[in-house]
Amino acid sequence: MAKQKKNESKKSKSYKHPIPKRGKILAFLRDAGRPLTLDALFGEYGLKAPEKKKLLVEKLRNMVRAGQIIENRRGEFCLIERLNLVTGTVSGHRDGFGFVARDDGTEDVYLSAREMRALFDGDRVAIKVVGNDRRGRPEGKLVEVLQRGVREIAGQFIRERGIGVVIPDNPRLSHRVLIAKGAAGNAKHGQIVVARILDYPTHVEQATGEIIEVMGHPDDKGIATDIAIQSHGIPTDWPREVTEQAEAFGSEVPKKGLHERVDLRDTHLLTIDGADARDFDDAVFCEPAGDGFRLLVAIADVAHYVEQSTPLDEQAVRRGTSVYFPDRVVPMLPEALSNGLCSLNPNVDRLCMVCEMRVEPDGKVAHAKFYEAVMQSFARLTYTQVSNFLDGEKQEEVRSELHQDLQNLRLVFRAFATNRRKRGAVELDIPQTRIEIGKDGSVQSIKAVQRNDAHRLIEECMIAANVQAAKFILKHRIPGLFRVHAKPDPDRFDDLRQYLVSLGLKVPHSDHVKPRDFSKMIEQVSDRPDAAAISMAMLRSMSHAEYTPKNIGHFGLALDAYAHFTSPIRRYPDLLVHRAIRHILRGGKAGNYGYKSDKMEQLGTICSAHERRAEEATREVEAWLKCEYMEDKVGEQFSGVITGVTSFGAFVQITSLQIDGLVHVSSLANDYYQFDAGSQSLVGEKTGKRYQLGESLEVVVAKVDLETKRIDFHLVDDGSGRTSRKRKKKRRR
Repeated sequence: MAKQKKNESKKSKSYKHPIPKRGKILAFLRDAGRPLTLDALFGEYGLKAPEKKKLLVEKLRNMVRAGQIIENRRGEFCLIERLNLVTGTVSGHRDGFGFVARDDGTEDVYLSAREMRALFDGDRVAIKVVGNDRRGRPEGKLVEVLQRGVREIAGQFIRERGIGVVIPDNPRLSHRVLIAKGAAGNAKHGQIVVARILDYPTHVEQATGEIIEVMGHPDDKGIATDIAIQSHGIPTDWPREVTEQAEAFGSEVPKKGLHERVDLRDTHLLTIDGADARDFDDAVFCEPAGDGFRLLVAIADVAHYVEQSTPLDEQAVRRGTSVYFPDRVVPMLPEALSNGLCSLNPNVDRLCMVCEMRVEPDGKVAHAKFYEAVMQSFARLTYTQVSNFLDGEKQEEVRSELHQDLQNLRLVFRAFATNRRKRGAVELDIPQTRIEIGKDGSVQSIKAVQRNDAHRLIEECMIAANVQAAKFILKHRIPGLFRVHAKPDPDRFDDLRQYLVSLGLKVPHSDHVKPRDFSKMIEQVSDRPDAAAISMAMLRSMSHAEYTPKNIGHFGLALDAYAHFTSPIRRYPDLLVHRAIRHILRGGKAGNYGYKSDKMEQLGTICSAHERRAEEATREVEAWLKCEYMEDKVGEQFSGVITGVTSFGAFVQITSLQIDGLVHVSSLANDYYQFDAGSQSLVGEKTGKRYQLGESLEVVVAKVDLETKRIDFHLVDDGSGRTSRKRKKKRRR
């Protein structure tokens, strides 16, 4: 007892002048009612030791970056709230202007090209709202850059008249970076390089930098992915402590602790994935139970290996998601885990978290429970194998002892599909693009891949497990991330509504639209030749799904609660959901969980941003590879369909290749064409000829520009006298 008091006395002495928490600093600034200097803050908290002062300064800098306070030009710290400033993150546009996504989640603030002169995409800023722009959007003026979002830039190095310039590949970065004499290293004109920013731009001066890496030439195979990874800051290297931690687990599941888990090693759990998949998150098993089904969805137990606040966990947060490029994967976890110990490979012991469900004949889940288990995947099947089996083709590719298991899975899938239709979930079966890369890195082929019942079967099983995970989190009131999908943006939906009404469809007002209304509209146009284009227009009208601890439901799936649980190898939000479920299963309470609501809110923002980063990077690589594939097809003729119409032209998609290009309005012959928003068409002033969304037509590839990742088409029958002809392959850079 005396020893304990002695320790407590010693502890209290060592924290005589603790560094105050953020809340106390904010409260002190509010009470002071005026900006305060560092000396005033040091005096308030009695900080005299240099190391203590340094810790407070670091905390203040973090509060500045977080947008809670700002340091004025006199070195005083001020409350953002008292200055009527808005903080947020800059999103740049290729045309020079930008927006600030506000930290408070309200409407984005427009920044003119003049204000963007001093800013990069990704910068954190404090701005003042000064009014509305000509479109009625709130417009801002830059007050302070809180934190720079870009430190290195990938792009093409150009040298003209002795002056070196790097043109960023990222279209959101409209700045050119000047490279001083002697700062170009070994870079040569036209090469793709990485430049470190030395001086950031101001309203009157351009950014300057130095070249730190030469990536290669634009013609080099695989360079598109290298550029995207660098441009978007996607981490690729593993710190030594991370690889050491991953390798320390070994290659086999430890026998210790298996007796505390449900043993499913004799259950026929199957993995069904793409033919090129290497990491297997999920396995399924179904059998009849009464007049319904017993469905098991077993998910890799990543939480067992990746514990909170470890080097592995910190790296997983930094990545947020695995990024799948056509030529490679940048995984969220080291391959020792993602392809090895965590992956549900066949015929080896694996730890898993199981969602066991009792599914009624109408597709509703009557009862569900979660538990930790050990399993062995009985077989690794591909979507093609399962689809062929379900269609009665090539059944010999599936082992005979699995035939009844697949029939059971088909029955539960049909029950889920029935329930999906009843609740009115949106079903947009838009083809996916598959780009096949040869051994030399060149694009071998591009195909439009349609989803089949094998894809849908697994999707419905995963959705069912994700719903139960969300319900589990809500029931136990434990912090977790929901996958939320808001109603469509009213402005975008009104544009869609105007167009669909012109086609004779019944469309509700944006204030009253429900998922079921989308389903009805899809049914109404299903037999039309322009159905695919209309589906794309519907998709564009929808909001983007996000991660947040605040549940608002999922509009597209017509669900009241939804959380990602089924892919913890490749998505960090799923890992967080696993940790929450595991905490409760092991007797924990919400009050003693390792995450609080504010931390979960922060992680939701990070995960959503990393998801968007991955999507943008993969989209840019696909656009590059499609341009590369089309370069030697200039002059060739293709069948396409109009998928979008604007005032400057019509976007046409080559259906067989899922490749988009622009027919610019200036290339349309013998008339002046005006954009009609109501009918989503370009209308000739003199002839009245229309080019409308969903219209099929023949196009000629006119130009391919790798630098901007754009393809230009000309119409074959526009009356201009153009003919389809094969042209010699030519790089345009």
